Amino acid sequence: MSLPTSQHLVLSIPTLTSERLVLRPPVKGDFENVAAFFADSERSWGFGGPLGRNEAWRWFASMIGHWALRGFGWWMVDTRDGQPAGFVGLWEPEGWPEPELGWVMFPGTEGKGYAFEAATEARRYAYDVLGFETLSSNIIPGNTRSIALAKRLGAHYERSYENVTHGTEWVYRHPAPEALKQRADDST
Repeated sequence: MSLPTSQHLVLSIPTLTSERLVLRPPVKGDFENVAAFFADSERSWGFGGPLGRNEAWRWFASMIGHWALRGFGWWMVDTRDGQPAGFVGLWEPEGWPEPELGWVMFPGTEGKGYAFEAATEARRYAYDVLGFETLSSNIIPGNTRSIALAKRLGAHYERSYENVTHGTEWVYRHPAPEALKQRADDST
């Protein structure tokens, strides 16, 4: 059964580029990397993992569906030569207090500054294109790598809250667009 044309959904997910990376729409072929991430308990615990393939598929599908429901979402991150590096994006599922900037890097891509570069580009898009005035990153206590990245991005610890999915999380507040502009002006 096919839906009437008026009910077909066409997503428009922009592709963003930075110096070394391409942030692009997710495609079906990305699922294997996402499933591998969620199957790895040491890597996925901050995202509710580990998850089996069925649950990982649902998470992956929600990454794409989020664009339709909110007008923003997750991008897959590739290096400029096409190597999968991770995913980064803007996320506000039901029960979240506000939009969040999040990131995941795949094995072998950490320690190269890719997460910082991709998150900076996603935040720029949120502020410059979507008109967001603020962003947070919600981090499960003990996720020292994400805390370090949030701080490198200029975010500061604001408070803890009870996430409907993950329990206690720490909210790291990102600088507002004006503060980022001032910081850039001061460094030139």
